[in-house]
Amino acid sequence: MGEVKGFMIHDRQEFKKLPVPERVKNYNEFVIPLSDQELKDQGARCMDCGVPFCHSGCPIGNIIPDWNDLIYRNRWQEAYDRLMKTNNFPEFTGRICPAPCENACVLGFNYPSVTIKNIEVMIIERAYQEGWVKPLPPKTRTGKKIAVVGSGPSGLSCADQLNKFGHQVTVYEKNEYLGGLLRLGIPDFKLSKKVVERRLHRMEKEGVSFKTGIQVGVKLSLKELKQKYDAVVLCGGAEIPRELDVPGRNLKGVYQAMEYLTQQNRVNAGVKIAPDLRINAQGKKVVVLGGGDTGSDCVGTANRQGAQSVKQLELMPRPPKERIATNPWPQWALIERSSTSHEEGVERDYSILTKNLTGNSEGSLKKLEAIRVDFSTKDPKTGRPVMKEIPGSEFDMECDLVFLAMGFLGPRKEGMIQDGGLALDERGNVKTSVNYMTSEEGIFAAGDMRRGQSLVVWAIQEGRSAAEGVNGWLKK
Repeated sequence: MGEVKGFMIHDRQEFKKLPVPERVKNYNEFVIPLSDQELKDQGARCMDCGVPFCHSGCPIGNIIPDWNDLIYRNRWQEAYDRLMKTNNFPEFTGRICPAPCENACVLGFNYPSVTIKNIEVMIIERAYQEGWVKPLPPKTRTGKKIAVVGSGPSGLSCADQLNKFGHQVTVYEKNEYLGGLLRLGIPDFKLSKKVVERRLHRMEKEGVSFKTGIQVGVKLSLKELKQKYDAVVLCGGAEIPRELDVPGRNLKGVYQAMEYLTQQNRVNAGVKIAPDLRINAQGKKVVVLGGGDTGSDCVGTANRQGAQSVKQLELMPRPPKERIATNPWPQWALIERSSTSHEEGVERDYSILTKNLTGNSEGSLKKLEAIRVDFSTKDPKTGRPVMKEIPGSEFDMECDLVFLAMGFLGPRKEGMIQDGGLALDERGNVKTSVNYMTSEEGIFAAGDMRRGQSLVVWAIQEGRSAAEGVNGWLKK
């Protein structure tokens, strides 16, 4: 590395952000990048660690120390070339990935880790600015046609790789917009849709075809698709949300998080929503059930809509502030984290079990009733914590809106999965072999519908691996 003691000289420096009162006025991205010199200093913090565990932390195996050092040496174009060897969409991961690589950074053992994610996004943005990101269609075509179902991160990375192999790829998307979760699920203030459209435009110029508004298994059967193409890859995601099975679930004002987030993204895109269907938190008391990223996105959206108050309740106990002995480096740190949405205003509480929702005579939500729970007892057979309600800890809170952000249970079975007669694994996901082929010859699966709910970076890795499987199978 260029500056061997860089981690001892330079402190970790995060991106700056617009002040909260300013950024909650709109849905724009609000991060203020560092200067070239500041980024060079951050690259200098990457130590000559011998065994870079950041590689193991990154699902797609980014060659992180190489491009950190290249940034330090001001060799930006080489850094871009190195970055693109492993990551199809660094402009996505550099914005929304939780950076498991930084948790595995060797420096992070006893110092603040390297700002890998921030360096990554600045490399790709510099590449766009300098005109280095150019369409690179394959020089030759194989004559093979492949259909990819779903245009989320796994579908797009799969399509991108298959196109690079020289196959003719068509991506089918059921929604009116391309991008899946990237386009409709993640709020604009975390990932501008211009960023997504910029990448899609490049893929089109490289020869990938896109078809929107076509739901495979409804408008077009999987059997018909298989007849038209040499291979089919299913990348439909894990779309079944976990439900809240309590009295009052059907009251007006109780919504799944994705109903809320996708509607706001459509509104931001200029779609007109009928007033009686509009989910608006303006002036309302909001409760978000679920402490993950989706719940955090609901918090940020509610604050931008002008909610009177926002509370976020989590069933599990509050995580520790720092790693505990049973969660050592380089594992993902199971610690309490605060997102930029939390900075904007929210009251968080843990170990809360919702018992009942009550409403008024018109069927509108007015109150959430809950009880505190304890996880200190463990099952003697499995060793897993057992949830117990704490007697006398019952309480209630007034609320006008409740958003359910409690995770996802797998892919929707009706439609193309049932249509194709595809086998499922014990978790209800699509079962595949080592080359990502399903139980049906010529039909492959990747992403959350194969792996289960996961990160965007894992979805990209899934798509890349499935493309390798398809390519290998077509060559037989």
